[in-house]
Amino acid sequence: MLTMRADGKKQFIELETNELSQYTLINNSISQYINKEGSIGDVQTYFIKNLCSIYITVNDTRPYNPLRRDYVMQIVPDKHVTAYE
Repeated sequence: MLTMRADGKKQFIELETNELSQYTLINNSISQYINKEGSIGDVQTYFIKNLCSIYITVNDTRPYNPLRRDYVMQIVPDKHVTAYE
């Protein structure tokens, strides 16, 4: 599921999936642009300089399935980036 939200001049994107291949594709796509990365609890954080922050949460599926997980990826623009740039 893809959700886009406009808040004034800023665009926020949230992607939810339970497909490991989609998670891997996005993770590999951003890997060359990462300025800084970290982890806050169970949330992976990636900071892409002068563009955005990406927060990825990985949870077990309901009902529990050891082969599937739920991935929630939130893309939050840098405070200086607007939809007009």
